[in-house]
Formats: sequence, C-alpha cells, structure tokens
Amino acid sequence: MVHVAIAQFAPGEDKSENLATAGRLVAEATTRGAGVVLLPEYAMFTAPRTDHRFVEAAEPLDGAFVSGLSRLAAESGAVVVAGVNEEVPGGERFRNTLVAVEPGGSLAALYRKLHLYDAFGVTESEVVEAGAIEDPQTFSVDGVTFGLQTCYDLRFPEVTRRIADAGAQVLLLAAEWVPGPQKEDHWDTLVRARAIENTLYVAATGQNAPTGAGNSMIVDPMGTRIVALGEQTGVAVAPISTDRLAQVRTKNPALQLRRFTVTAAH
Repeated sequence: MVHVAIAQFAPGEDKSENLATAGRLVAEATTRGAGVVLLPEYAMFTAPRTDHRFVEAAEPLDGAFVSGLSRLAAESGAVVVAGVNEEVPGGERFRNTLVAVEPGGSLAALYRKLHLYDAFGVTESEVVEAGAIEDPQTFSVDGVTFGLQTCYDLRFPEVTRRIADAGAQVLLLAAEWVPGPQKEDHWDTLVRARAIENTLYVAATGQNAPTGAGNSMIVDPMGTRIVALGEQTGVAVAPISTDRLAQVRTKNPALQLRRFTVTAAH
C-alpha cells in the first residue's frame, strides 16, 4: 500500500517562493507517510492571466525549478509531481508540462497538456504549445501504477481512458481550475466521473484562491471522496488500496465489457 498526498496552494510569479512553499508542503506530506506528493498545475509560475509572462518564466526540464523538485524528492524520499512551464526553443510558446520526479532525481514520467484551455474566456493556445499525442507515461511505487494528466484534459474522457489502458491504477491530475459559474460543480462531477468510469483512483490537486477554485480531493474507484481540502492551502493524505481496486473492478468490470477503443482524431 502506498499513501498519496494532494498538496494545494496558490503559486505566484516568484518561482523561488513557489519552490519554498512546495518544499514545506512536501515535507508535511511525507511526515504523514506519503510516498507520492501531487502539487498543482503551474506550480512553478502563475500570473493572473496566461500570457507572455509564462513564456518568459519557462525553463528547460533540467533547469533550476525541476532541479529544485529533484532536491525535494531526494530529501523527502517521495515522488514529487508538479506542473511546470517547460521552455520551447524559439521563445514564442511554452509547454504546460507535468513532471514526476523520483527520489533518485530522475524523471519518472512526464505529461504535456494535450487540450489547451481555449474556453470560458481564456485562450491558452496563444502562448502554450499542445503536447504531442503519444503513449501515456506511467510510473510505479510499491507495486501501484500511476498516470498523469492536466486540468482541461479532464473534460475529455478519452484522455483518462488511454491512461487507464496504459495500466494506471491511480490518476494524478494537476490543475489550476479557474473559478466561475458552475465551474466548481464541473470539477467535482468530472473528477468523480473519471474515477467511476475507469475504476481507478483519482488524486486531483488544484490551485486555491485567488488563482484557482481549490477543492482538491482524492476519489476511490467507486467515486467516493476519501479526502478533500476545500479552499485552504494545505495537504491531505490517503492510502491507495490495491485490494479495493480489485474489488471494484470485479464488481464493475466496465473496462472488460466495453466495446469501443480510443483512437486519435487527428
């Protein structure tokens, strides 16, 4: 059994301060037994509007911020997962990338956001380069397999289904879920739906106010919230039970009974 932590905070434009906050949250999570700690989307840098500031703040994956995450992983002994602004040659755009850094310092897996947030009055594609469609990357801790996903991709169920097909038993979803009418209800509904329809755990960490709607949670394969954080900065930890996963998948063998597969639209 492995314990997973959701670590919720509101990153700002000071990358050093964001890393320091992440460090405090990771330390608290591992003190409480977490072997995997999930930080939000854009944990490295967040401004009030997704504009060229994000491009200017971007770094390569061997840059200072991911190196800092590597130190946190090494010091804590946990896999640290966080959203970063990945530099793209040319300087016009960046990649919205989720990295999983293992205690040895290497990248266990990464995920580049596939569907850009060109919705609800935001146009993320102006400065973000969409991730390529490729086989989902996973990593394992204590015999449990984890997959990665980011924010707006939650609204596309086929994304999570491909991750489940890659063997994930736990989905680690990092977000900056922007507040707005019905948005909090959508977040709660979609996180639970992805868990139920794929019979897997979903650990979902969002940013809290002023940049995000908070309400980070860990949901079991039946869609039951195990822990949640509400609006505050902080950490919540929950166990991942492979026995529970097996029981649910026996009771509801939806992945075996389905008659459709997922293919790329373009």
